[in-house]
Amino acid sequence: MGRLRWLPFLAGLPLLFAAEPETQPGYPRGELIYPLDHRPTPQCHASTIAETPSGLVAAWFGGEKEGSPDVGIWLSRHGGENWPEPVQVANGIQSPELRYPCWNPVLFQPKQGPLLLFYKVGPSPRAWWGMLMASTDQGKTWSEPRRLGEDPAIGHLLGPVKNKPIQLADGSLLCPSSTEHAGWRVHFERSTDLGQTWEVIGPINAAEPFGIIQPSILAYADGRLQILCRSRQQAIVESWSADQGKTWSPPAATAMPNPNAGTDAVTLADGRQLLVYNPTTAGRSPLSVALSANGTDWTPVLVLEDAKGEFSYPAVIQTADGKVHITYTYRRQTIKHVVLDPAALP
Repeated sequence: MGRLRWLPFLAGLPLLFAAEPETQPGYPRGELIYPLDHRPTPQCHASTIAETPSGLVAAWFGGEKEGSPDVGIWLSRHGGENWPEPVQVANGIQSPELRYPCWNPVLFQPKQGPLLLFYKVGPSPRAWWGMLMASTDQGKTWSEPRRLGEDPAIGHLLGPVKNKPIQLADGSLLCPSSTEHAGWRVHFERSTDLGQTWEVIGPINAAEPFGIIQPSILAYADGRLQILCRSRQQAIVESWSADQGKTWSPPAATAMPNPNAGTDAVTLADGRQLLVYNPTTAGRSPLSVALSANGTDWTPVLVLEDAKGEFSYPAVIQTADGKVHITYTYRRQTIKHVVLDPAALP
């Protein structure tokens, strides 16, 4: 894996940077979920977004700063016109004397059943554990949080570690996950009963030669699945499954750069794959969108941000109307929501 293989790809990016995001084809609009001068917390990070029957719901973690005990899970439900003031829906209080930070919420709306909110609690990503809440009214109210449990292969169950699950043809949830306490390793947590019980698949890699975490799952018409992962090796790393996630190929570097930052991806209704990522080997700007027909050859099509600062940790879904919705960390001060028209992307 060498940097030379990225040069043709990177060479085209300055042409994209010349345009403001709002003037690029396929970019209908973008908005901050809450204004910079009216922040509920000093910092925020790691957003997630889902579509429910009554509209969009977004969540993220926020507090004094990442890892501070006061960090909780915040949520806003889009009212059709705008994002209302966010509310805190979960915290890491263990007792009157002990409180841990919350991390990495993941919203998911199954085809049938309540809206699910996964998140992590614990002192660090090496010692956190997974929590789950459910909502039967599209995010207005939530069940009491419960811990997901333990597994001998990985320790604490986590659920989806950063990016959304997919729902397989048999109705089961396949959650892309990873651990950091024994090197960076990817595994999957599969549930046939919406998170009541779990089967662990993997880990699928050793910590070397690729330390990988935070996979996102893409699906193909022939039944194959692909994951794209964050790595420490300056490249997005992939793996493939031909048996609905039961077994996976050895991880391999793609031609897509990665600055040790989270990405997300989604399979579009027309069969194309859409990736949101930082197309650099250092820093968390720019933040861009790429498309692929086969998961191997990717074309950069749009730049979301290219100013100085951090624009990172995207979450992406396609809604029933065909639009693509992306949320991401905006300078650690707020969350930005962008709507794209995939039919208009070049």
